[in-house]
Amino acid sequence: MLITGLYSILSFEQEGLQVVADIQLNKNHEVFKGHFPGNPVMPGVCMIQIIKELTEKASGKNLFLSVASNVKFMAIINPEKDDTIQVILDLTETEAGIKVKNSVSFGETLALKLNATFKILT
Repeated sequence: MLITGLYSILSFEQEGLQVVADIQLNKNHEVFKGHFPGNPVMPGVCMIQIIKELTEKASGKNLFLSVASNVKFMAIINPEKDDTIQVILDLTETEAGIKVKNSVSFGETLALKLNATFKILT
């Protein structure tokens, strides 16, 4: 975990190439004190890092983000209001690496959609 203590995995279910993970955000983490004081917002770069780490867990491989496309932040994740998020990954392994179609939601709200390719590190 790159940012220690930012989140914990409540559940991680992998069926073939699909992963569904429930994540508990640590609303008291230092990152939220700077982003933004009095109105915490989950930084997009942290969400992408979580997606990378979950993809590494699912694939058992060390990865590097090489392409991110169709990145759509659709709702703000405030860890004080919505501290549990669900991350869904659809994985495909190709010659270029591992392609991921992702969605992140809390409750009934879709917060993030992302397509990415992660290069496999040796």
